[in-house]
Amino acid sequence: MAQATAAGTKEAILSAARKFVDFVNKCQSPFHVVEECRTILRAAGFSELREADQWDIKPNNKYFVTRNQSTVVAFAVGGKYKPGNGFTIVGAHTDSPCLKVKPLSNKLKSGYQCVGVECYGGGIWHTWFDRDLTVAGRVMVKNADKIEHRLVRVDRPILRVPNIAIHLMRDHNDKFGPNKETNIVPVLSTAVQAQLEGYTSAKEGEEPKCQADKHPPVLVTLLCKELGIQPQDLLDFELCLADTQPATIGGALEEFLFSPRLDNLLSSYCALQGLVESSGDNGSLTSDPNIRLIALYDNEEVGSESAQGAASMLTEHILRRLSVGDRATCFEEAVPKSFLLSADQAHAVHPNYSEKHEDNHRPMLHKGIVIKFNANQRYATTAVSTSILREVGTRANVPLQDFVVRNDSPCGSTIGPILSAKLGMKTVDIGAPQLSMHSIREMGCTSSVHQSIALYKTYFQEYPSIYNNVNVE
Repeated sequence: MAQATAAGTKEAILSAARKFVDFVNKCQSPFHVVEECRTILRAAGFSELREADQWDIKPNNKYFVTRNQSTVVAFAVGGKYKPGNGFTIVGAHTDSPCLKVKPLSNKLKSGYQCVGVECYGGGIWHTWFDRDLTVAGRVMVKNADKIEHRLVRVDRPILRVPNIAIHLMRDHNDKFGPNKETNIVPVLSTAVQAQLEGYTSAKEGEEPKCQADKHPPVLVTLLCKELGIQPQDLLDFELCLADTQPATIGGALEEFLFSPRLDNLLSSYCALQGLVESSGDNGSLTSDPNIRLIALYDNEEVGSESAQGAASMLTEHILRRLSVGDRATCFEEAVPKSFLLSADQAHAVHPNYSEKHEDNHRPMLHKGIVIKFNANQRYATTAVSTSILREVGTRANVPLQDFVVRNDSPCGSTIGPILSAKLGMKTVDIGAPQLSMHSIREMGCTSSVHQSIALYKTYFQEYPSIYNNVNVE
């Protein structure tokens, strides 16, 4: 299988895929993604910075900074870097479509204790029915006179969105389109069992005495038990619902990834690994004139318009801080020398819906990383940026595929056009091919992990020399 599509043996491909699967299974929310990235970066010798502090950045050193604990930017400074030199960047995102617990989530419906949720992003919501769900995210906790951020994850199924029986909805298979407000309300328990076990909710119309009173007591108790706190110490939270079924390697030939959140944790993980591996002990960082950087943003699935999203000033602020030198124009000099790989998952041709793809642009699993094109600038790819990427692919021995949507089909977008427009930086949109995008369970291929890491590692190491041979200015 993948031996024919990328450098490396099947054993190497499966080894990389298993490490990615372990990563996904630890990352049920953007907050958990950033925490896992923090663990990997620290182990690789990266030092954590704070936005509010003064930075003392030195060549041949590695750093990272977070915002909102849901976005992380990590960078390795080349040994020959000087202000005004370029940035070699990979951008991806930490969020995925999901259900999020509402600020007042306590709902009683027909004798069931339910949890009110919001639909985040463009999920395929019918796939969330009849799944064994849990919650994960962050809780703000009062600890004496301090307000603290803590991660929480309940490691067992506690919620479910049950389907309606076909006997009660005979056209279920013909036109099932759930109402997101009334039909997608997860069940936590029965009201009678909660009462028997001593859980009592605030009465209807009664003002909550504390934040915990806004939510089902059963849920609050679970959270407090996980965190070792009292309900009155729970100030607020941001909780994502997640499937408890873990990601796994599947298929008769062990070639598929069956996983939640492939979009876009595969890109995020591979960008992280590419940076870490490229900046290790092989010495290439010592001779690099650029800064190698990954930016993994939150809120891409809802448009990136947030303080921690790609549309914020975060990227420019960081690049400007890293460009401070003896000239006022160091940042402006750096931008045209820089390059951005906007990495987000791509649509593989579907065996049962192949007509949805344009005839000449049908990416396949195992056939390589996909370059995304759109004449209407839904992707930021240009002939120049594509040519540079193809040279990287050749040096990395990683195959590349082309994708463009049909003229009679709408086109999604990515952080690529946002950052390209804000920064004026050469950008190419790419991604690993997958099926079932935005389902609660997505499907990809094991070789994509190996190919992506190889591509990003080579890109970080080789882009400066490739740039020196590009003559388009």
